This record gives sequence, C-alpha cells and structure tokens, in this order.
Amino acid sequence: MASTNSQLRGESGPVPRHPPGFRAPHVPASLAALLRPLSSQPPRREVWSPPEHAFEIDCLRGLLPPGLLASAEMRAAELGIGADQVLIGWNAIDEETYVARLSRYCGVAVEDFAHRKRGDCPLADAQLRYSAQHMLLPLLSARGIDYVQAPTGLAARRLVALSNRFPRLRQHIRLTTQTDLIRFLMRQPQFADEAADGLSQRRPDLSAAGHPASGRRLNLVAALGLGGIAACTFFMPLLTVQICGTVLSIWFLLFNGLRLAGALAPRKRRLHRARLSDEELPLYSILIALYREGRSVHGLLRALAALDYPAERLDIKLVIEPDDAETRAALKNLRLPPHIQVIVAPNYGPRTKPKALNYALPFARGKYLAVFDAEDRPDAGQLSKALAAFLDNPDEVACVQASLCIDNTADSWLARMFTAEYAGQFDAFLHGFSQFKLPLPLGGSSNHFRTDILREVGGWDAYNVTEDADLGVRMARFGYRAAMFRSTTHEEAPAKFGAWLRQRTRWTKGWMHPCQLYNLII
Repeated sequence: MASTNSQLRGESGPVPRHPPGFRAPHVPASLAALLRPLSSQPPRREVWSPPEHAFEIDCLRGLLPPGLLASAEMRAAELGIGADQVLIGWNAIDEETYVARLSRYCGVAVEDFAHRKRGDCPLADAQLRYSAQHMLLPLLSARGIDYVQAPTGLAARRLVALSNRFPRLRQHIRLTTQTDLIRFLMRQPQFADEAADGLSQRRPDLSAAGHPASGRRLNLVAALGLGGIAACTFFMPLLTVQICGTVLSIWFLLFNGLRLAGALAPRKRRLHRARLSDEELPLYSILIALYREGRSVHGLLRALAALDYPAERLDIKLVIEPDDAETRAALKNLRLPPHIQVIVAPNYGPRTKPKALNYALPFARGKYLAVFDAEDRPDAGQLSKALAAFLDNPDEVACVQASLCIDNTADSWLARMFTAEYAGQFDAFLHGFSQFKLPLPLGGSSNHFRTDILREVGGWDAYNVTEDADLGVRMARFGYRAAMFRSTTHEEAPAKFGAWLRQRTRWTKGWMHPCQLYNLII
C-alpha cells in the first residue's frame, strides 16, 4: 500500500526520451535538484518529524501576518507543497506580487518575456511541452543559459536553498509567473500544430484527417461488396433478399445479445478503500472546453468548487475559442481562483472540442486528468473515487469512466428517452463491457486518464467528431483499456428536436467514418 501511494504522488510521470538529433543544453550539477520533476515528494514518513522550514515565505515576513504565515506553513506540510502555493491559493497574495518579493529576497531577476523570441530557447520543438508541464524554461543569454522558473510545487523552496548555498547560480536563474510563461509558450506555433495535426502526422491511419491506406482498403471492400450485392440482386433477387434478411437478423441478435450479456454481467465487488490523506493525493488536472457557454460558467465554477479535493492539488484549464466573446466576458466578470487558468485555443486547424483539449494537454501538470463539459455536475467525491478505481485496477487500465445521468428529464419526451438511454448505456451495458475487458466507447465527459498514457496514445483526434469513442478504441489498440467506476455526473440532454437531430447526426457520422470502422476491424 505504501509503495502504491508513493507512486500516486507524482504529477506528470517520467519525462519521455529526447527526439533523435536533440542535444540537451548543459545543466550545472548544482541545478540538478531544481530540474527534477517538481512533483517529486519524499517517501511518506512513518514516524512523525518536524516539517521542513518553509524558506519560500521568508520573503513575506513583515508583509503578511505571522499567524497567516504559520497556518500556510502547516497546510503546506500536510500537502507536501510550498507554503507559497498555499498562500496564493488562499488569495492572501497574488502570484505576481509573490514573484517580485521572492526575486528581491533571492537576488535573482524576473523574466517577463517582453522581448523574447523562439530562437532564445535552445530546446527543440518537441521538448517545449516539457517546459509547459514543469513550468521551467531554459533561455540563451550573454552568460550562457538562464533557467526561468515559475514557482510550482516545491520549486520556490529549492530555489531559495540553491541561491543561498550557491550564490553564483543567481545570475543563471530567473523567476516568472505561470501566466507569463504560458503566454510565451502559447505564442509558439508548435503547440497549435501539435493540437490540430499531431496525431494525423504521426499516425495517419489512426486519424480521421487522413489515412490513405486504410481508406483505399475500405473503399475497395465497399465497392466489391456493393458490386456483388447488385449482381446477386439482378440474377437472384429472391435469394438475395432472403440472405440479406438472415444476415441482418443474425447481426441484430448478436448485437443485442452482447448488450444483454453486458447488462446481466455480475458486478465485481469493490473493497472499501480508505480515503487517501491530503499529503498522498496527487496533483489532478481538469480540462474543460468551452464555446458560447456564458450562461453555464457560474454553475460550472460552483460544481468545481464543490469537489471534495484540495484546491491546492487541482490544476484546472478552461479552454475557449479566440472569437468566443460571450464566454470570455463571463469569465472576465468572475474572480477565478489561482488553480483555474484560461487558455485560448489557436485559430488554426479544425474548430473542434478535441483540438481545444489537445491544445491544453501540454500544460496539464497532473498525473491524472479528467475531462468535463460546461453543463456537468459531477459527484463531489468523483476525483477520489477515480483514484481508488485506478488503484483497484492494473496499470493497463488507462482510463476510468464515470456514469452520466440526465438531470432535465422533465423538460420533454426526448429528454425522457435520453434519460432511459443513458441509464442503460452507463449503468448497465458499459459496466458489463468493463467486466469483459472490452474496448469502451467512452462518453464525452467524466473520463479520467493517466496523463502520461493519454499523451502516449496521441491525445484526441482533432478531426473526429466522436473523439471520445475513438479514443476508447485507440487505447485498446495500444494495449490499454478503460473501466467503469461508481460515480455519477449529471448533465443536460437536448430537449428540442433540432438540437437532438444535430447531435445524433454528429454521433452517427463519427461512427460511420472509415477511420472508426478501420480501428474496430483491425
């Protein structure tokens, strides 16, 4: 149990290998501690010992009340993070003010990226995403290489210790805010290109954007099949009708038999697992793509605030489109907590939800990642239940899916039909499919992923209109699988025929796409 919990405390997993031809910049040995993943935590102490002094808030003494600083230091020890992150999370001080105070205290400069260009960073394009994950960026300077750090986790504490022990390193260290560092990285076109075309460039056979080999194969099979049916119909019309009716009947019986088996499959009994302590909880990222959701953001923020998870261990990204003035204005009128950041998707490639999620994925720092929609109202304990589900399942389970439930059943007859359909899909069929270890057609929200595996399989397909189901099948092709867990997210269903028809058309189009069929056949 102890070893399993220690694995949970990471934020984003091991950093992948460098691409061919990349030459990493020289890193002084004394900076090794600062360059470690910021989420690394010491092993859990079995015997109580006094917490390490929070050197990172010494710069705030005289500015904030001593009692507040002491409370922040105690909370930081409970969570295994810096006391600066606690104070920023409590809105006791904003990040910009803290960075300015810390820079003067340590004697290091502040980087605002005002005149920085892509050529100032020696990292290859493929390596920029690691800077986004760890909020650490090397930049060329007249002295060699400077390391720009946005304080997260225990980074500020390590920086203070390094600057005191090795004063010469101060000239190679710069501080910045997460907002400024993310803004600089978002200016780089590599992130937009990766979000829109990353999967299609690496694996065109797995993307709806282009898969010439599979497309030609399926087109040939379809042409031969239609030609054969036409010939048989012309020469043997009665026999052809009988054969087609028999085949369709068998297909119908097999399909419904599988769903019936899934509905009747016995549920695996879950042992009650004690809730992890706050110190053991990993950083959890949440991605939410918004478009014209000005009326929904208030309820969304209330639902996020109701989650039974420490705000200091949450990393929430709201992704909006560049021309979405409605949502932008609604968010501007709200005071977002520090752990919620707004990311503007680029005006490049398809304007789809999966592209927006892909664009935010490099900036997700959590070891685990959840996807919600604007109208979702997840159970307060859903994140903790998802962690328990990951612990109860083997490492091959890369995703756990919560049940979706319709909460506007009384609005119309269509909404009532939607409620019945969702109850069968998420509360019966998919739980059985999970028991059979079959690929799951994931729902559009309340998916919880291991972040490193999500990146490994290529994220979402920006060109697929049923990106959730596509991702569930693609994970199976990579040797991973999804599982259901007992938690519910309430959301709204289309109550009018026009909205229902557009949604159903999109779903049918996604499942009929040659790429989706190719993934299922292969």
